[in-house]
Amino acid sequence: MKYLIMLTIVIGLAAADFLTGIIKAYVRSDLSSAKMRKGGLNKLGEVIVMLTACGLEIGIERLGQYYRSPALAEISGTLAAGLVFAYILIMELISLLENYGEISPDAVWVRRLVKKLRSIEKKDGDTHV
Repeated sequence: MKYLIMLTIVIGLAAADFLTGIIKAYVRSDLSSAKMRKGGLNKLGEVIVMLTACGLEIGIERLGQYYRSPALAEISGTLAAGLVFAYILIMELISLLENYGEISPDAVWVRRLVKKLRSIEKKDGDTHV
């Protein structure tokens, strides 16, 4: 059941981000089928990664039962799926906020927050939001 919940959240966030991206492109008069296709494939990739992480968790738990080490396997499996889920969740929420900040001219607080998140990201050395 937890896998279904995780996947539902990831799919929902990916869909919301994709839709706000379309709205943002429309508002900016920058609609492009190539960008939409790339964005859609990116979202599909996220869902595949989450499915893989859930499958990995299930597999590690089963392997732990086989080797009579279920507690260790459960911890490592949960950690793997949980970290992937947390990363996708944070990434999608930031992207949603970024899209909303560009859609709504009154959302100054959102643009400030995204700017702060970007500066934190640059300090970590990562260049993708």
